[in-house]
Amino acid sequence: MAEAPEKISITICGDGGCGKSSMTLRLVRSQWVHEYDPTIEDSYSVTRTIDGLPYFLCITDTAGQEEYRGLWAASNLKSDAFLLVYDITNELSLSALDYFMEMIHMESDQREEDNYRLRKELGASARGVDVGMPPPIIMLAGNKCDLKENRVIGSKAGLEYARKHGCGFMETSAREMVNIEETFALLVRRVVEARQEHYSKTNPARGLKLTSISPKKDNNNTKDQSRFMGFGRQKEKTRPKSVWNRMLCC
Repeated sequence: MAEAPEKISITICGDGGCGKSSMTLRLVRSQWVHEYDPTIEDSYSVTRTIDGLPYFLCITDTAGQEEYRGLWAASNLKSDAFLLVYDITNELSLSALDYFMEMIHMESDQREEDNYRLRKELGASARGVDVGMPPPIIMLAGNKCDLKENRVIGSKAGLEYARKHGCGFMETSAREMVNIEETFALLVRRVVEARQEHYSKTNPARGLKLTSISPKKDNNNTKDQSRFMGFGRQKEKTRPKSVWNRMLCC
């Protein structure tokens, strides 16, 4: 009997009107929604085969309006990955991501502290078991890249923001289905790699298993683009600061 697809949770964040719901529905239903209907919070699930392996994606489309941000459930911060979306035709939509980025970085630091505490408490008994949670994966998406004549945020600005926060970067278009599948596929790959790196610290057998099923690398990518190098805010003096970047523009 085939194994159940590996489950991966993804939370989508960003300012209102930047196209979060449009991107989600493009992936889940292959549907283009052109009318803006403010979202409070919607949840979707879809199975995708990536590099020959099935994954069950649980996607949460969150509110972008400032008045709804207080509704962010604690469970959202426990996601495996976060897709932060901005609108390349709206200059303020990129800086609006600072709020979400700070919350995610705080969650990353909290996970690191919790993992350290758990390993210390369990000691030798932690060997051979999965302990704690890997760091959250973060990716930046500059949406609406089909509206080239209305662009006010250049690709360089998006890439610099991603580098500053140690996350990946794509430019997308929900309308023209540009880099939608590719963006989510990259998130899945990074989550798989993060799990492999994290759990292999206490469970070598888990690390070997994940290595045996790890996705094939894209030979068209550079070495830095095709491997996990670290995400979120890195703590100086405890671990090196590094980023991964991948930019595909329409």
